[in-house]
Amino acid sequence: MRTRPLPETAIGIDVGGTRIRVARIDASGDLTARVIEPVQPDRSGFVAQLSRLVGGFRTDGDVAVGIGIPGRVLGHRGEIVSAGYLDIAGLDLPALIAAETGLPARIENDATMALLAEANARRGDTSGLTFMVTVGTGIGGAAIDGGAPWYGGGISGQFGHIVVAEAGPSCNCGRTGCVETFSSGTALGRLIAEAGLDAQTKAEDLLVRAENGETACSDLLARWARPLQRAIETLVAVADPQLVIVGGGLGGEMVRALERLPKRGRWFAMPVEAARLGDDAGVIGAGLRALALPAPE
Repeated sequence: MRTRPLPETAIGIDVGGTRIRVARIDASGDLTARVIEPVQPDRSGFVAQLSRLVGGFRTDGDVAVGIGIPGRVLGHRGEIVSAGYLDIAGLDLPALIAAETGLPARIENDATMALLAEANARRGDTSGLTFMVTVGTGIGGAAIDGGAPWYGGGISGQFGHIVVAEAGPSCNCGRTGCVETFSSGTALGRLIAEAGLDAQTKAEDLLVRAENGETACSDLLARWARPLQRAIETLVAVADPQLVIVGGGLGGEMVRALERLPKRGRWFAMPVEAARLGDDAGVIGAGLRALALPAPE
């Protein structure tokens, strides 16, 4: 009696500033198993953690590994230029995975992985140029065209560094006025503190209170969302994308805050939609990207 072959699956890995997610993804983009744990930020600790997780998670059906990395990633070359708080710049992760498991691996910016998953969930509604803006601790971004990542000159999608003001808090990129310094989760925390609100106040709390008529909360949300509105208007004016998906840990709240703002002008409509997959988008996209790799010989 012949044994039926296992369906092909891939290991998706989403590396965040505080947590690492590992999941098994099938060809439909369904998540069948997962592990989440704190990420090791130092170089040697991260390598050991990644090797342990992939080795312990792998099954005979897994054919490839995809890894989403925060920061600046040359996806077409598999090179990590910088990774935020993680000390992993320059690590050749595809070679590391291949040496440990014999499986092919692909790395991309984490927002690119999330965008691929969101596009897959929309089943063809994102066949044209589509952007993603992720709102979390910082602001990230990605672009796909025709269903494939668009890299520009190599590191496209750094939407958090669109300048929206002449002055502002200093940005990690070395400039001031970047939208990341005004509309990220970090910026929201600063606005909450400046308003004298409880430090545990969440964006959802502000939205509820604003909807109940609290003017101070409405004003705070406008200060948080308006710079990102300007940045998205710039993206639309320059590239005319089919859709801008807003995701990340605060993506849904940001879309609701954007919807509260007055519409500006008539020429550049903002085709903005909230992400659908929540925190799973990055790891699902990583698995889907891995399944597109050639099978090992």
